[in-house]
Amino acid sequence: MNNILNKNINVLGIETTCDETAAAIVSLNEKGESNLLSNIVHSQYNEHSKFGGIVPEVAARSHLKNISFIVAEAIKQANISNEEVNAVSVSCGPGLIGGLLVGSMFGKAYSLSKSIPFIPINHLEAHILSPRLFQNIEFPYLALLVSGGHTQLLYVEDLDKISRIGTTLDDSVGEAFDKASIILDLGWPGGKNIEKAAENGDPQSYNLPRPMIKRNNADFSLSGLKTALFRIAEKETLNKKVKSNLAASFQSAATDVIEDRCLNAFKIIKKINNNCKNFVVVGGVAANKVIRKRLTNLSKMKNFSPYFPPVEICTDNGAMIAWNGIEKILKYGISNINDPDFEPRTRWPLDPMAKPIRNAKEPR
Repeated sequence: MNNILNKNINVLGIETTCDETAAAIVSLNEKGESNLLSNIVHSQYNEHSKFGGIVPEVAARSHLKNISFIVAEAIKQANISNEEVNAVSVSCGPGLIGGLLVGSMFGKAYSLSKSIPFIPINHLEAHILSPRLFQNIEFPYLALLVSGGHTQLLYVEDLDKISRIGTTLDDSVGEAFDKASIILDLGWPGGKNIEKAAENGDPQSYNLPRPMIKRNNADFSLSGLKTALFRIAEKETLNKKVKSNLAASFQSAATDVIEDRCLNAFKIIKKINNNCKNFVVVGGVAANKVIRKRLTNLSKMKNFSPYFPPVEICTDNGAMIAWNGIEKILKYGISNINDPDFEPRTRWPLDPMAKPIRNAKEPR
Protein backbone atom coordinates (compact mmCIF):
# COMPACT_ATOMS: atom_id res chain seq x y z
CA MET A 1 0.00 0.00 0.00
CA ASN A 2 3.08 2.26 0.12
CA ASN A 3 1.73 4.16 3.14
CA ILE A 4 -0.88 5.88 0.95
CA LEU A 5 -3.56 5.46 3.60
CA ASN A 6 -3.33 6.46 7.23
CA LYS A 7 -6.98 5.78 8.02
CA ASN A 8 -9.93 3.71 6.87
CA ILE A 9 -11.61 5.02 3.72
CA ASN A 10 -15.10 4.55 2.31
CA VAL A 11 -15.69 5.04 -1.42
CA LEU A 12 -19.12 5.57 -2.94
CA GLY A 13 -19.48 4.04 -6.40
CA ILE A 14 -22.18 5.18 -8.85
CA GLU A 15 -23.11 3.34 -12.06
CA THR A 16 -25.56 4.71 -14.69
CA THR A 17 -24.03 3.77 -18.06
CA CYS A 18 -26.98 1.79 -19.42
CA ASP A 19 -30.08 0.28 -17.81
CA GLU A 20 -29.07 -0.19 -14.17
CA THR A 21 -29.05 2.60 -11.62
CA ALA A 22 -26.57 1.37 -9.02
CA ALA A 23 -24.62 2.56 -6.01
CA ALA A 24 -22.33 0.84 -3.53
CA ILE A 25 -19.95 1.51 -0.67
CA VAL A 26 -16.59 -0.26 -0.54
CA SER A 27 -14.31 0.28 2.44
CA LEU A 28 -10.57 -0.20 2.80
CA ASN A 29 -8.76 -0.33 6.14
CA GLU A 30 -5.17 0.56 7.00
CA LYS A 31 -4.12 -3.08 6.53
CA GLY A 32 -5.32 -3.03 2.91
CA GLU A 33 -8.34 -5.20 3.61
CA SER A 34 -11.41 -4.36 1.51
CA ASN A 35 -15.04 -4.87 2.43
CA LEU A 36 -18.18 -4.47 0.35
CA LEU A 37 -20.54 -2.68 2.75
CA SER A 38 -23.50 -2.27 0.40
CA ASN A 39 -24.45 -2.83 -3.23
CA ILE A 40 -27.82 -1.51 -4.44
CA VAL A 41 -28.94 -2.09 -8.03
CA HIS A 42 -32.17 -0.88 -9.60
CA SER A 43 -32.78 -2.72 -12.87
CA GLN A 44 -34.86 -1.02 -15.54
CA TYR A 45 -36.18 -4.33 -16.84
CA ASN A 46 -39.84 -3.34 -16.51
CA GLU A 47 -39.29 -0.03 -18.27
CA HIS A 48 -37.62 -1.56 -21.34
CA SER A 49 -38.97 -5.12 -21.67
CA LYS A 50 -42.05 -4.09 -23.67
CA PHE A 51 -39.77 -2.51 -26.27
CA GLY A 52 -37.55 -5.58 -26.61
CA GLY A 53 -34.42 -3.57 -25.84
CA ILE A 54 -33.06 -0.46 -24.18
CA VAL A 55 -34.56 2.92 -25.08
CA PRO A 56 -31.93 5.59 -24.24
CA GLU A 57 -34.42 8.35 -23.33
CA VAL A 58 -36.38 6.02 -21.06
CA ALA A 59 -33.14 4.90 -19.42
CA ALA A 60 -31.98 8.47 -18.75
CA ARG A 61 -35.29 9.47 -17.18
CA SER A 62 -35.28 6.38 -14.98
CA HIS A 63 -31.74 7.17 -13.77
CA LEU A 64 -32.79 10.73 -12.97
CA LYS A 65 -35.82 9.51 -11.05
CA ASN A 66 -34.01 6.91 -8.97
CA ILE A 67 -30.40 7.92 -8.43
CA SER A 68 -30.83 9.94 -5.23
CA PHE A 69 -32.82 7.15 -3.59
CA ILE A 70 -30.34 4.46 -4.68
CA VAL A 71 -27.35 6.41 -3.33
CA ALA A 72 -29.16 7.14 -0.04
CA GLU A 73 -30.01 3.44 0.35
CA ALA A 74 -26.42 2.39 -0.35
CA ILE A 75 -25.13 4.70 2.37
CA LYS A 76 -27.87 3.56 4.77
CA GLN A 77 -27.19 -0.16 4.23
CA ALA A 78 -23.45 0.45 4.65
CA ASN A 79 -24.31 1.79 8.12
CA ILE A 80 -22.24 4.93 7.65
CA SER A 81 -23.08 8.61 7.41
CA ASN A 82 -22.55 10.95 4.46
CA GLU A 83 -19.68 12.51 6.40
CA GLU A 84 -17.88 9.14 6.44
CA VAL A 85 -17.73 8.91 2.62
CA ASN A 86 -14.16 9.82 1.59
CA ALA A 87 -14.46 9.81 -2.21
CA VAL A 88 -17.03 9.25 -4.95
CA SER A 89 -16.28 7.12 -8.03
CA VAL A 90 -18.57 7.48 -11.00
CA SER A 91 -18.78 5.48 -14.21
CA CYS A 92 -18.18 8.18 -16.84
CA GLY A 93 -18.14 6.00 -19.95
CA PRO A 94 -18.49 4.28 -22.25
CA GLY A 95 -22.27 4.19 -22.32
CA LEU A 96 -25.45 6.07 -23.15
CA ILE A 97 -24.89 9.80 -22.84
CA GLY A 98 -28.14 10.48 -20.97
CA GLY A 99 -27.31 8.08 -18.17
CA LEU A 100 -23.68 9.18 -18.07
CA LEU A 101 -24.74 12.80 -17.60
CA VAL A 102 -27.12 11.89 -14.77
CA GLY A 103 -24.50 9.87 -12.89
CA SER A 104 -21.59 12.24 -13.43
CA MET A 105 -23.52 15.39 -12.52
CA PHE A 106 -24.92 13.77 -9.38
CA GLY A 107 -21.45 12.51 -8.41
CA LYS A 108 -19.83 15.89 -9.01
CA ALA A 109 -22.48 17.67 -6.97
CA TYR A 110 -22.07 15.14 -4.16
CA SER A 111 -18.28 15.44 -4.14
CA LEU A 112 -18.44 19.24 -4.21
CA SER A 113 -20.94 19.40 -1.35
CA LYS A 114 -18.74 17.11 0.80
CA SER A 115 -15.36 18.49 -0.41
CA ILE A 116 -14.21 14.98 -1.34
CA PRO A 117 -12.54 13.70 -4.54
CA PHE A 118 -14.54 12.92 -7.69
CA ILE A 119 -13.00 9.92 -9.51
CA PRO A 120 -14.08 9.31 -13.15
CA ILE A 121 -14.13 5.59 -13.92
CA ASN A 122 -13.99 3.68 -17.18
CA HIS A 123 -16.90 1.26 -16.90
CA LEU A 124 -15.02 -1.46 -18.83
CA GLU A 125 -11.93 -1.22 -16.65
CA ALA A 126 -14.17 -1.52 -13.59
CA HIS A 127 -15.54 -4.81 -14.93
CA ILE A 128 -12.04 -6.13 -15.60
CA LEU A 129 -10.80 -5.23 -12.11
CA SER A 130 -13.94 -6.37 -10.25
CA PRO A 131 -12.73 -9.88 -9.27
CA ARG A 132 -9.82 -8.25 -7.40
CA LEU A 133 -12.34 -6.92 -4.86
CA PHE A 134 -13.02 -10.51 -3.79
CA GLN A 135 -9.83 -12.44 -4.61
CA ASN A 136 -6.10 -11.79 -4.55
CA ILE A 137 -5.37 -11.67 -8.28
CA GLU A 138 -2.00 -10.29 -9.26
CA PHE A 139 -1.16 -8.42 -12.44
CA PRO A 140 -0.62 -9.24 -15.22
CA TYR A 141 -3.56 -11.33 -16.40
CA LEU A 142 -5.63 -12.17 -19.44
CA ALA A 143 -9.20 -10.86 -19.27
CA LEU A 144 -12.25 -11.84 -21.27
CA LEU A 145 -14.91 -9.13 -21.19
CA VAL A 146 -18.26 -10.49 -22.39
CA SER A 147 -21.23 -8.19 -21.97
CA GLY A 148 -24.20 -6.77 -23.85
CA GLY A 149 -22.11 -4.07 -25.45
CA HIS A 150 -18.59 -5.46 -25.60
CA THR A 151 -16.66 -8.64 -26.29
CA GLN A 152 -12.89 -8.27 -25.93
CA LEU A 153 -9.83 -10.24 -24.91
CA LEU A 154 -7.35 -8.03 -23.09
CA TYR A 155 -3.87 -8.19 -21.63
CA VAL A 156 -4.14 -6.42 -18.28
CA GLU A 157 -0.61 -5.47 -17.32
CA ASP A 158 -1.53 -3.01 -14.59
CA LEU A 159 -4.11 -0.42 -13.64
CA ASP A 160 -4.62 1.88 -16.66
CA LYS A 161 -2.26 -0.30 -18.72
CA ILE A 162 -4.39 -2.57 -20.88
CA SER A 163 -3.81 -3.92 -24.39
CA ARG A 164 -6.49 -5.39 -26.64
CA ILE A 165 -5.58 -8.69 -28.28
CA GLY A 166 -9.01 -9.63 -29.61
CA THR A 167 -12.42 -8.08 -30.16
CA THR A 168 -15.74 -8.73 -31.91
CA LEU A 169 -16.05 -7.75 -35.54
CA ASP A 170 -19.82 -7.30 -35.25
CA ASP A 171 -22.18 -8.33 -32.42
CA SER A 172 -21.05 -8.75 -28.85
CA VAL A 173 -21.82 -12.08 -27.21
CA GLY A 174 -24.44 -10.46 -24.98
CA GLU A 175 -26.07 -8.75 -27.96
CA ALA A 176 -26.19 -12.06 -29.83
CA PHE A 177 -27.92 -13.72 -26.85
CA ASP A 178 -30.44 -10.86 -26.69
CA LYS A 179 -31.24 -11.12 -30.40
CA ALA A 180 -31.44 -14.92 -30.25
CA SER A 181 -33.93 -14.66 -27.41
CA ILE A 182 -36.09 -12.25 -29.43
CA ILE A 183 -35.92 -14.59 -32.46
CA LEU A 184 -37.14 -17.47 -30.28
CA ASP A 185 -39.82 -15.30 -28.67
CA LEU A 186 -38.30 -15.86 -25.23
CA GLY A 187 -38.30 -12.18 -24.26
CA TRP A 188 -35.68 -9.64 -23.25
CA PRO A 189 -33.04 -9.57 -21.82
CA GLY A 190 -31.81 -12.67 -23.56
CA GLY A 191 -29.00 -14.10 -21.45
CA LYS A 192 -31.07 -15.61 -18.65
CA ASN A 193 -33.90 -16.61 -20.99
CA ILE A 194 -31.64 -18.50 -23.40
CA GLU A 195 -29.83 -20.21 -20.53
CA LYS A 196 -33.09 -21.25 -18.85
CA ALA A 197 -34.66 -22.57 -22.06
CA ALA A 198 -31.45 -24.42 -22.94
CA GLU A 199 -31.60 -26.44 -19.70
CA ASN A 200 -34.37 -28.58 -21.23
CA GLY A 201 -32.95 -28.70 -24.75
CA ASP A 202 -30.58 -30.86 -26.78
CA PRO A 203 -27.47 -28.89 -27.81
CA GLN A 204 -26.88 -31.33 -30.68
CA SER A 205 -30.34 -30.97 -32.20
CA TYR A 206 -29.43 -28.23 -34.68
CA ASN A 207 -26.16 -27.77 -36.56
CA LEU A 208 -25.38 -24.09 -36.15
CA PRO A 209 -22.18 -22.45 -37.45
CA ARG A 210 -19.19 -21.59 -35.27
CA PRO A 211 -17.88 -18.34 -36.83
CA MET A 212 -14.11 -17.66 -36.68
CA ILE A 213 -13.33 -21.13 -35.30
CA LYS A 214 -9.72 -22.14 -36.01
CA ARG A 215 -8.82 -18.63 -37.26
CA ASN A 216 -5.30 -17.66 -36.24
CA ASN A 217 -6.31 -14.70 -34.05
CA ALA A 218 -8.43 -13.91 -30.99
CA ASP A 219 -11.26 -11.99 -32.69
CA PHE A 220 -14.96 -12.86 -32.54
CA SER A 221 -17.90 -12.79 -34.93
CA LEU A 222 -21.44 -13.62 -33.83
CA SER A 223 -23.68 -12.13 -36.54
CA GLY A 224 -23.55 -15.24 -38.75
CA LEU A 225 -24.57 -17.47 -35.87
CA LYS A 226 -27.50 -15.20 -35.08
CA THR A 227 -28.59 -15.13 -38.76
CA ALA A 228 -28.40 -18.93 -39.03
CA LEU A 229 -30.62 -19.25 -35.96
CA PHE A 230 -33.11 -16.82 -37.50
CA ARG A 231 -33.33 -18.79 -40.75
CA ILE A 232 -33.95 -22.07 -38.94
CA ALA A 233 -36.51 -20.50 -36.59
CA GLU A 234 -38.44 -19.12 -39.57
CA LYS A 235 -39.04 -22.66 -40.84
CA GLU A 236 -39.90 -24.25 -37.49
CA THR A 237 -43.04 -24.29 -35.40
CA LEU A 238 -41.73 -22.63 -32.25
CA ASN A 239 -43.31 -24.80 -29.58
CA LYS A 240 -41.65 -25.18 -26.19
CA LYS A 241 -39.53 -28.18 -27.20
CA VAL A 242 -38.24 -26.56 -30.39
CA LYS A 243 -37.42 -23.35 -28.53
CA SER A 244 -35.47 -25.31 -25.92
CA ASN A 245 -33.53 -27.25 -28.54
CA LEU A 246 -32.71 -24.12 -30.53
CA ALA A 247 -31.67 -22.27 -27.38
CA ALA A 248 -29.42 -25.16 -26.33
CA SER A 249 -27.89 -25.40 -29.81
CA PHE A 250 -27.29 -21.65 -29.93
CA GLN A 251 -25.73 -21.58 -26.47
CA SER A 252 -23.49 -24.52 -27.35
CA ALA A 253 -22.32 -22.88 -30.58
CA ALA A 254 -21.65 -19.53 -28.89
CA THR A 255 -19.72 -21.27 -26.11
CA ASP A 256 -17.64 -23.20 -28.66
CA VAL A 257 -16.71 -19.89 -30.31
CA ILE A 258 -15.77 -18.31 -26.97
CA GLU A 259 -13.72 -21.35 -25.98
CA ASP A 260 -11.83 -21.42 -29.29
CA ARG A 261 -11.09 -17.68 -29.20
CA CYS A 262 -9.80 -17.95 -25.62
CA LEU A 263 -7.61 -20.89 -26.59
CA ASN A 264 -5.92 -18.68 -29.18
CA ALA A 265 -5.65 -15.86 -26.65
CA PHE A 266 -3.78 -18.18 -24.27
CA LYS A 267 -1.22 -18.82 -27.01
CA ILE A 268 -0.89 -15.11 -27.83
CA ILE A 269 -0.48 -14.14 -24.17
CA LYS A 270 2.31 -16.66 -23.67
CA LYS A 271 4.24 -14.99 -26.50
CA ILE A 272 3.73 -11.59 -24.83
CA ASN A 273 4.51 -12.74 -21.29
CA ASN A 274 5.19 -16.38 -20.53
CA ASN A 275 4.69 -15.69 -16.80
CA CYS A 276 1.06 -14.61 -17.26
CA LYS A 277 -0.98 -17.40 -15.67
CA ASN A 278 -4.22 -15.74 -14.49
CA PHE A 279 -7.42 -15.64 -16.54
CA VAL A 280 -10.28 -13.34 -15.55
CA VAL A 281 -13.78 -13.54 -17.07
CA VAL A 282 -16.14 -10.60 -16.50
CA GLY A 283 -19.32 -8.99 -17.83
CA GLY A 284 -22.96 -10.05 -17.81
CA VAL A 285 -22.37 -13.15 -19.94
CA ALA A 286 -19.86 -14.39 -17.34
CA ALA A 287 -22.89 -15.27 -15.18
CA ASN A 288 -23.86 -18.05 -17.61
CA LYS A 289 -23.24 -21.37 -15.85
CA VAL A 290 -22.35 -23.33 -19.00
CA ILE A 291 -19.83 -20.72 -20.14
CA ARG A 292 -18.30 -20.47 -16.66
CA LYS A 293 -17.85 -24.25 -16.47
CA ARG A 294 -16.39 -24.60 -19.96
CA LEU A 295 -13.93 -21.72 -19.51
CA THR A 296 -12.92 -22.98 -16.06
CA ASN A 297 -12.08 -26.39 -17.50
CA LEU A 298 -10.28 -24.90 -20.51
CA SER A 299 -8.11 -22.56 -18.45
CA LYS A 300 -7.10 -25.29 -16.01
CA MET A 301 -6.22 -27.59 -18.91
CA LYS A 302 -3.94 -24.86 -20.28
CA ASN A 303 -2.40 -24.11 -16.86
CA PHE A 304 -4.19 -20.83 -16.29
CA SER A 305 -5.91 -19.97 -13.00
CA PRO A 306 -9.53 -18.94 -13.74
CA TYR A 307 -11.28 -16.14 -11.85
CA PHE A 308 -14.87 -14.92 -12.05
CA PRO A 309 -16.60 -12.24 -9.99
CA PRO A 310 -19.66 -13.35 -8.00
CA VAL A 311 -22.70 -13.71 -10.26
CA GLU A 312 -24.33 -10.55 -8.87
CA ILE A 313 -21.19 -8.57 -9.78
CA CYS A 314 -21.12 -9.78 -13.40
CA THR A 315 -23.84 -7.37 -14.50
CA ASP A 316 -23.50 -3.59 -14.06
CA ASN A 317 -23.18 -2.53 -10.44
CA GLY A 318 -21.76 0.15 -8.16
CA ALA A 319 -19.39 -2.17 -6.29
CA MET A 320 -17.00 -2.48 -9.21
CA ILE A 321 -17.03 1.30 -9.71
CA ALA A 322 -16.21 1.94 -6.04
CA TRP A 323 -13.46 -0.70 -6.13
CA ASN A 324 -11.91 0.84 -9.24
CA GLY A 325 -11.80 4.12 -7.32
CA ILE A 326 -9.98 2.43 -4.46
CA GLU A 327 -7.48 0.91 -6.88
CA LYS A 328 -6.74 4.40 -8.23
CA ILE A 329 -6.38 5.82 -4.72
CA LEU A 330 -3.89 3.08 -3.84
CA LYS A 331 -1.83 3.66 -6.97
CA TYR A 332 -1.92 7.45 -7.28
CA GLY A 333 -2.87 8.72 -3.82
CA ILE A 334 -6.20 10.15 -2.71
CA SER A 335 -4.99 13.73 -3.20
CA ASN A 336 -4.08 13.08 -6.85
CA ILE A 337 -7.23 11.55 -8.33
CA ASN A 338 -9.79 14.36 -8.03
CA ASP A 339 -10.99 15.30 -11.54
CA PRO A 340 -14.27 17.29 -11.34
CA ASP A 341 -13.81 18.67 -14.88
CA PHE A 342 -13.88 15.23 -16.53
CA GLU A 343 -16.55 15.05 -19.26
CA PRO A 344 -18.52 11.80 -19.78
CA ARG A 345 -17.59 9.80 -22.88
CA THR A 346 -19.93 7.61 -24.91
CA ARG A 347 -16.79 5.91 -26.29
CA TRP A 348 -13.79 5.31 -24.07
CA PRO A 349 -11.55 2.49 -25.37
CA LEU A 350 -9.39 0.63 -22.88
CA ASP A 351 -6.65 0.45 -25.49
CA PRO A 352 -6.66 3.72 -27.47
CA MET A 353 -3.86 2.37 -29.68
CA ALA A 354 -5.90 -0.64 -30.83
CA LYS A 355 -6.88 -0.87 -34.48
CA PRO A 356 -10.43 0.35 -35.26
CA ILE A 357 -12.75 -2.37 -36.55
CA ARG A 358 -13.88 -2.14 -40.16
CA ASN A 359 -15.29 1.34 -40.91
CA ALA A 360 -15.01 2.67 -37.38
CA LYS A 361 -12.95 5.82 -36.87
CA GLU A 362 -11.66 4.80 -33.45
CA PRO A 363 -11.33 1.61 -31.36
CA ARG A 364 -14.19 0.56 -29.13
